[in-house]
Amino acid sequence: MENSRSTLIIFFAYTTIIFIGSINCRDNNNNNLVTNQSALFVFGDSVFDAGNNNYIDTLPSFRSNYWPYGQTTFKFPTGRVSDGRTIPDFIAEYAWLPLIPAYLQPSNGKNQFPYGVSFASAGAGALVGTFPGMVIDLKSQLNNFKKVEKLLRSTLGEAQGKRVISRAVYLFHIGVNDYQYPFSTNSSVFQSNPHETYVDFVVGNTTAVIKEVYKIGGRKFGFLNMGAYDCAPASLIIDQTRIGSCFKPVTELINLHNEKLESGLRRLERELSGFKYALHDYHTSLSERMNNPSKYGFKEGKMACCGTGPLRGINTCGGRMGVSQSYELCEKVTDYLFFDHFHLTEKAHQQIAELIWSGPTNGFKEGKKACCGSGPLRGINTCGNRIGPSQGYDLCENVTDYLFFDSSHLTEKAHRQIAE
Repeated sequence: MENSRSTLIIFFAYTTIIFIGSINCRDNNNNNLVTNQSALFVFGDSVFDAGNNNYIDTLPSFRSNYWPYGQTTFKFPTGRVSDGRTIPDFIAEYAWLPLIPAYLQPSNGKNQFPYGVSFASAGAGALVGTFPGMVIDLKSQLNNFKKVEKLLRSTLGEAQGKRVISRAVYLFHIGVNDYQYPFSTNSSVFQSNPHETYVDFVVGNTTAVIKEVYKIGGRKFGFLNMGAYDCAPASLIIDQTRIGSCFKPVTELINLHNEKLESGLRRLERELSGFKYALHDYHTSLSERMNNPSKYGFKEGKMACCGTGPLRGINTCGGRMGVSQSYELCEKVTDYLFFDHFHLTEKAHQQIAELIWSGPTNGFKEGKKACCGSGPLRGINTCGNRIGPSQGYDLCENVTDYLFFDSSHLTEKAHRQIAE
């Protein structure tokens, strides 16, 4: 898994930087339609939802468009299931992209989609039967992506539209709701199949969508495996006789899922020419913070900041279960790993995004700082006196320690890893 995680920084860095300046397309009104950076298209569930559920007919428990959600950065609820930004928000920031909007956001215009868009929906699963009618399932998210792809081709022209799609990064997190849902309702599919077969359905539906995106032109994919949500605050209170214990029936499913997802992605890599992917070990990242919160700057790794009941594990934050349901809110959200019963704080999201973006890499000691240049992170383009001989520059001692050689270009070692 370490190799998969280490690929991601190179993967995102390459796709968002190497193509800078390669596209410049404008419409008849001289509006810029194409970003110089690679676009980011996001698929998934509440971990990634940027607010799509604000615009569908669903229950309040599937929305987060009320206070205190959004309190930290946005200062108002956006529909993100956190106090602030989510993992894709930080990835977009690191990739010099604007905030990636929710697909159903009414203010979206044709100029927005070349940067990417989020199709994710809180509560969504890879199976159509997971919370049916309440969420935008993965297959429906794919259909929305197909609409965007057609819009890009019609707006930008066939060649430029295809270029945006082929150079984009496709980020996925899906499946946890498929494993939680059967324990909250009667699921005939779950009850009539062995657990391993059920997991095969979930992973199979996920890889089927990946293949469809590939068929349309997508080539670069990023994945998070499934976090330890069997030990989230909501899961820790399911068994009232063992408050604080992880929910073991889901533990088995999560472990199976992560094994099958990894093997499925390796199979796709063998079968699909040009298919590149990176898989972050989210399960380990989250588990480490749950079990050792102080090591990562948290005081609470198992209790939520917002909610009610033991560990604030009941889903009442912001009145999600109705205005008659009161809820507790912590004083200092940055002390907490979990914001509500199941979802992380902005601080936690930022840490995970940092790991995805610039975590331990294959032999690199520096994932953000350049070897050659000047200023902060040697990010000023002065390497070799490019701006003029009067401008000095710094040069690192060991170039193989660095991912970037200058302000926007990779080292030979990084290029070799990408080629491999």
